[in-house]
Amino acid sequence: MGGALLAASPASAAAAYNGACGSGYSVVNSARISGSDPATVFLTYNSSTGYNCGVTIRDNPGKSVFMQVSVFNSSDAAKFGHDSDYYTTYAGPVYADARGACVDWYGVSGSGSIAKRGTNCG
Repeated sequence: MGGALLAASPASAAAAYNGACGSGYSVVNSARISGSDPATVFLTYNSSTGYNCGVTIRDNPGKSVFMQVSVFNSSDAAKFGHDSDYYTTYAGPVYADARGACVDWYGVSGSGSIAKRGTNCG
């Protein structure tokens, strides 16, 4: 296999999961948010508890911007976690019981947003 290796500059590097959800949670999905303050929404899962957790992490922490993360049980909207405010680094963590169901999850960072519906079923 041939190809050029390209190194991302720190200013454009995607955010890495920061472990905010706690022990026992593993990343099961993620989605990029583009716009004025790029970020990544991470969806994690704890197989011992059946809970999902979400966190939105900016690529370049700095001046506070509006951020949001939401995680919903697709079958029971009463089972959800939500956090939104002006943050410098990340929003969340938020938790939702989604055992045996699909997950809806959302993220906002500055002017950008992303929504995923009906993913990670089980």
